[in-house]
Amino acid sequence: MRFIDIGANLLDEMYTGQYNDKPYHPPDLSAVLERAWAAGLEKLMITAGSLKEARAALELAKTDERLYCTVGCHPTRCKEFEDHPGGPEAYLQELLEVLKEGQALGKVVAVGECGLDYERLHFCDADTQKKYFEAQFRLAKESGLPMFLHLRAAADDFLDITGRHLGDFPRGGVVHSFDGTAEEAARVLAVPQLAIGINGCSLKTDDNLAVVGGLPLERIMLETDCPWCEIRPTHAGRKHVSAEALAGVTGAKDRKKFMPGCQVKSRNEPANIRHVRGPGGLHTACQWQVLEVVAGVKGRTDLEAVADVIFGNTERMFFPTA
Repeated sequence: MRFIDIGANLLDEMYTGQYNDKPYHPPDLSAVLERAWAAGLEKLMITAGSLKEARAALELAKTDERLYCTVGCHPTRCKEFEDHPGGPEAYLQELLEVLKEGQALGKVVAVGECGLDYERLHFCDADTQKKYFEAQFRLAKESGLPMFLHLRAAADDFLDITGRHLGDFPRGGVVHSFDGTAEEAARVLAVPQLAIGINGCSLKTDDNLAVVGGLPLERIMLETDCPWCEIRPTHAGRKHVSAEALAGVTGAKDRKKFMPGCQVKSRNEPANIRHVRGPGGLHTACQWQVLEVVAGVKGRTDLEAVADVIFGNTERMFFPTA
């Protein structure tokens, strides 16, 4: 099976050993990536949510041919446009400069993470979010890249703005980490060029599982959104995850008892892809926890066929062949 993780927050301080600004263990991002590649991941998209992160994500993406990144400003950080010394237009132009540099190198593959988040208005008010979400469609229009989109409790405004800019992102976009209702999913998918990204946060409740079960497989992409959004024991989706897929997680160590080569408890990572031991020993087929849940809620047992469809969805949008 082939996998692409469309959303990994590899710049998070947890991968430097810091948790809430307190150091617990040495940086271990290199080991995290080694586990990801060993587990069968083919490509990984590093999520950027600000100008500073976009620059850092591009530099990290340059270190491995399998790493790629996004360029954009997260809705909760949109005040950065107005706080920039040169003003909002200068901030947007600097985002565009990073985007163009990375696109020329084949490393920047999407505009984002951008969108609307009305669950966290204490970080940025709705009007500011809307203004600079709309502004970032210029990045998509000038680059021709697809979009990596964020939607939380803002479906009406999100779809209104997106609908007015359909011509600016003809290659489409993915609404990542989707945890909305069936009605919201239907409204998103009524926009032909939009797909939906699924991770552990999309699979917490029985209602979530029902929503995912009703999504067309051809419109789904998979992500970890690490270091967050793991599938926890209390999540409804956990019942669809095999013992093999949980092997690395059950062997994880507390951050206070960090052990090189082991995952860290409660810190998600791309290596939630697992090799499965079959009759002939360890083979190249692998199972991903999120894939197993998606297949399970759809009543599918042909994991490889499900994985192939989702891989194709992702590759066509973000990695099209010439």
